[in-house]
Amino acid sequence: MNGDQIHVINAEMAVFSGTKEMVFGEYIGKRKLNHPRKGPYYPRMPHLMLKRAVRGMIPYQKPRGREAFKRLKVDVGKPASVGDEKVEMVDGAKMNNYSKYVTLGEVSKV
Repeated sequence: MNGDQIHVINAEMAVFSGTKEMVFGEYIGKRKLNHPRKGPYYPRMPHLMLKRAVRGMIPYQKPRGREAFKRLKVDVGKPASVGDEKVEMVDGAKMNNYSKYVTLGEVSKV
């Protein structure tokens, strides 16, 4: 929101914390709430799922939030445009092996 350009790569490796049953049940329940042709439409591709999740965290209906959302770029995998640039990892973003989690790629295949 401070005017920085954000580029997320490997969106399919983003994680939801919780058991598979809990995460899948929540996503499937959300998609089946309304008629499929009338919306709201929930994306099934990992990069769009992540983008929608971020959209829920910012005031996207206000000009400041819309501008911030336009500066967000999300990719599946590592695109060729990134090349050999230094990739910055956010501190605390790694999940430990003991916690239960599901990747966004797994959720998108449901």
